[in-house]
Amino acid sequence: MRVERLYSIQHADEAAWRALEPPDFPFFDFEFLRALERSGSIGGASGWSPVYLVCKDDLGCVLGTLCLYVKTDSYGEYIFDWGWARAYREHGLSYYPKLVAAVPFTPATGPKLLVRPDASEARAAVTRALLDAAQRLGEERRVSSSHALFLPEWELSEFAERGFAVRHSLQFHWRNRGYGSFSDYLDALVSKRRRQVVRERRQLAGEGLEIERLTGNELSPEHAATMYRFYLSTSDRKWGSPYLTEAFFTEVFRTMSDRILLVLARDGAGRPIAGALNFFKGRTLYGRYWGATEERRNLHFELCYYQAIEFAIERRLAHFEAGAQGEHKLARGFLPSLTYSAHEIHHPAFRRAIERYIAEEKELLAEDMEAYAHHDPYKH
Repeated sequence: MRVERLYSIQHADEAAWRALEPPDFPFFDFEFLRALERSGSIGGASGWSPVYLVCKDDLGCVLGTLCLYVKTDSYGEYIFDWGWARAYREHGLSYYPKLVAAVPFTPATGPKLLVRPDASEARAAVTRALLDAAQRLGEERRVSSSHALFLPEWELSEFAERGFAVRHSLQFHWRNRGYGSFSDYLDALVSKRRRQVVRERRQLAGEGLEIERLTGNELSPEHAATMYRFYLSTSDRKWGSPYLTEAFFTEVFRTMSDRILLVLARDGAGRPIAGALNFFKGRTLYGRYWGATEERRNLHFELCYYQAIEFAIERRLAHFEAGAQGEHKLARGFLPSLTYSAHEIHHPAFRRAIERYIAEEKELLAEDMEAYAHHDPYKH
């Protein structure tokens, strides 16, 4: 086996790459990575410089890949290590560059070591080759550390066995319990939470808005521009600087419409006033971006949660990740779920300190999970 480095997805064999794409995770699809690059959302001065490691056999057949980024900051990762960087700086050391296996700007759980399904017998050798190549890359670039973010639980051992420290974080996820309709989901909630959802939807209905769900051929370039405008309204309020460009939205609406769910709210004059962008693939739905140009009571809950849940039930999707954070999701049927990342810190003293911090953080999260269990929104 040999591992090649590609510095752009444009240099990858598209057909070979498609054989590696995960069945329930759209963010390593060729079109998504190409849109990030073409739009200028990554590369250049973005802080995300891609290096795709591609493992091939001696006949040149692609067996697997690991998508890496050389990072010069910690923006857009959602596994926060700013405190670690600050501690390095206070001791006269540089935390950047670092090496990260992740999807830029996407706090969604999915595999990082992509191996062809028909090469499963060689998986151990392929992953070993990819991780060895990642280590060599880190040494050449003199990175302070290597990180793999939002790993599925079954992939943790691949990194832990190489000395990575496993960190826990928390999100709130919705799971389809075999519901045949939205009313089935409501019936599964305890009465207090069921009344809350019904009340929120009834109050919004009084606003006289039209809510529509769009996917596939229903999507147009105008929808992409509208959603970008909503995205800017949120990024201006929360972050001050958007990660994604308008060209990214234009590209994914054109090339990934079959994996996009757009939820729009229009006022009485038919003008869009709010939107929520979701991606879906296989049996999983991912809520990504939301924005509004007008404030309406409960509009966020309707567009980002209830409409998406209805869509998931209709499509018989099993799992809905509605994004990072959000304790308020618990009352609406999203249960606390641990997410996982892996971290290899090269400086011995900082490695020990960060591993202690990660261990203490796990204990605190375990207490939070226990506390949330007392507020389970579902009947038993």
